[in-house]
Amino acid sequence: MSYDSTRRPDLVTTRLSEMYPELPRGEQAIVRVLLDDYPFAALGSLRSLADRAEVSPPTASRLIARLGWSSFADFQSSVRAQSREHDQSRLREFVSTTPAAPNQAAEELLAGLSGTVEAATGSLLDRIGALLAGAGGVWGIGGPLSELAADYLVRQLSGLRPRVRQVPHGTAARARVLVDIGPQDLIVAYDFRRYSQSAARFVRAARARGARLVLVTDAWESPMAADSEVLLRLPREAAGPIAPLTHIVAVTELALVATVSHLTGSADRLEELDGLAAELERPDDAP
Repeated sequence: MSYDSTRRPDLVTTRLSEMYPELPRGEQAIVRVLLDDYPFAALGSLRSLADRAEVSPPTASRLIARLGWSSFADFQSSVRAQSREHDQSRLREFVSTTPAAPNQAAEELLAGLSGTVEAATGSLLDRIGALLAGAGGVWGIGGPLSELAADYLVRQLSGLRPRVRQVPHGTAARARVLVDIGPQDLIVAYDFRRYSQSAARFVRAARARGARLVLVTDAWESPMAADSEVLLRLPREAAGPIAPLTHIVAVTELALVATVSHLTGSADRLEELDGLAAELERPDDAP
């Protein structure tokens, strides 16, 4: 019988704690890892969880079955459900009480930004930069808030190279984009809780046509993660329950810096763009 987390998502951690004394030593090691770094330890692969606990993957599988989940994927769904419930509770508490002082929020924002920069390792950024520079076309997409980061990427990257666009809204407009997308194209998706179903549908359709995917997401991982060629997972949130757009823009800027090293002629392109902009601003009667 599978474990039903839909009614009581808070029971995930409770169940891990309650079952701990009854478990074999190897399975206890896995529970300690899960509770010490919850929910992040639960959101990678089964093998990575087993490696952290220094046990075998079959031992981890036996624990998941013993606790009542039918599969590791079902267990992860329960973890994500608890995390969403926790976030909603934080938001309700935040709006019903006096918010933290701005200087405290600033400290939390800086601490979170530091963790974000550490997550964006040099090798990861170099891979993203190579893809952004080498793709035939680049398309940016995001959710209701994260599309602002996609727009920022498109605005900046289009100054460095041609054929960079933001995925439009609307079914018909997206279908017109998809009909021309192929293996030479790169999708850069920004997807954070609560994950965008419409963005996921577009990405799945683009991937089916051969497009590659760079995904920027949170520690809980967008459902698109399994389809990504490069996954940039940002760590825990900061500044209360407010979505840290600052972090997303920061890693986008780092990716843009990495892209420049893989491009030739971007300086000439920027100079030409400046000249064209100046020409367009010139009054009609100017000499």
